[in-house]
Amino acid sequence: MSESEALPTTKPTAAIRSAPAVAETAIDLQSFWSAIRESLRGSHRDYTVGPIGRSIVLLAIPMVLEMCMESIFAVVDIKWVSYLGPDAMATVGLTESLLTLIYAVAIGLSIGATATVARRIGEHNPEGAARAAVQAIALGLLIAITIAFIGVPLAPKLLALMGASPSVIEHGAGFTRIMFAGNASILMLFMINAIFRGAGDAAIAMRVLWLANAINILLGPCFIFGLGPFPRLGIVGAAVATNIGRSTGAVYALSRLVRKGGRFDIRRRHLRIEPAIMMRLVRLSATGTFQVFIGMASWVGLVRTISSFGTDAVAGYIIGIRVILFALLPSWGMSNAAATMVGQALGAKKPERAERAVWKAGFYNVIFLGSVGLVFVLLARQIIGLFTTDPNVVPYGVDCLRIVAYGFLFYAYGMVLTQSFNGAGDTWTPTIINLFVFWLWELPLAYVLAIVFGIGPRGVFLAIMIAFSTLAIVSALLFRRGKWKTRVV
Repeated sequence: MSESEALPTTKPTAAIRSAPAVAETAIDLQSFWSAIRESLRGSHRDYTVGPIGRSIVLLAIPMVLEMCMESIFAVVDIKWVSYLGPDAMATVGLTESLLTLIYAVAIGLSIGATATVARRIGEHNPEGAARAAVQAIALGLLIAITIAFIGVPLAPKLLALMGASPSVIEHGAGFTRIMFAGNASILMLFMINAIFRGAGDAAIAMRVLWLANAINILLGPCFIFGLGPFPRLGIVGAAVATNIGRSTGAVYALSRLVRKGGRFDIRRRHLRIEPAIMMRLVRLSATGTFQVFIGMASWVGLVRTISSFGTDAVAGYIIGIRVILFALLPSWGMSNAAATMVGQALGAKKPERAERAVWKAGFYNVIFLGSVGLVFVLLARQIIGLFTTDPNVVPYGVDCLRIVAYGFLFYAYGMVLTQSFNGAGDTWTPTIINLFVFWLWELPLAYVLAIVFGIGPRGVFLAIMIAFSTLAIVSALLFRRGKWKTRVV
């Protein structure tokens, strides 16, 4: 057979073989964009059935975008504040360390709300989900009022307790007072969005936080620098803008929650205190709050250790951590998606589906955080340079960003596993892990490395990286034992 006679048979055969691959690729791309559109629009599918990967994507995309907006706000906010000098940045850092109590309570309550609502939705019990949602909101409001009464008058003393200099206390007490006064907006945002996530309405939670933080970003420079008709309030202006934005978001979230036509409807008969449900939430949330408080209190201890090296070290640490949060918060979106999948799957009596969802979500998170970590390691100086050019601050920020980023691959799995325990209602396991890793390991290690061994702030950054890597390994070992599958919520 001649070459010319062979050509008609070989070329069409190759074309026929490649056609299915091309078609399959086109279908995959079409399916991917379809999933994005569905997730952003708000999916009403049942997450207890169907492909696990697609379910994770549908839940994770709005949750990741929600956290991306939070990340953008955190970075933009510290950028504006950085123009006011190291004292202003130290004020923000120390105040946020104080606010760990509020965040711990808010996240702890949201853990209980998400787990309970997700379990009821998985059981196809919308009445139970509505009752749990109302009790969670009532509990959050009671706690917010208590925190405001304590925090506002004690703001200067609390800053001094954190090791703030007299200059920081003088110029920053107003910022701290306003942040404590507006803590109800923080709690409500956390609580209502946790309810939406547990129900599988991740797109609504995304829109709420985007609205709140968009207002924060727009009003921040206006109140800080006195742009246009706005008064120049300096560091206090950052607190005013934040509270206006968060309060607006909380009101919008509440309006969407009570609107009819969702996965469950809140009716007038639900608007009463139900001690049995509230106590169940308190039990879950108390453990969850303690769990988060352990982790957040460790940040307070770390800041206290770093503050002994001066304001420049604190400022560099704050910038570095803000940039790290820029990467970690989207990963929390993936982790929250895994928690919702776990809660609903257990409610539907499908523990194997829950476990497969966790490992798949962890793998997705590794791909994302591993890529970001590589960028941070290679471009740490350039990234920190976007926020400050102070030669005394930059080296601390670079060290913080680069050293902590070395552990991102471990953090990816650790974050997903921790939230998955919580989604199952097993809040005790991550609480015990946090207690060991952060208080009995990270804090002593930071002190020994930084002060006893004389490494300085780098010792603190190393302790953070080592502790979070330890948390991931321990969490994976305990997750494989499977006791979380038998939790009753």
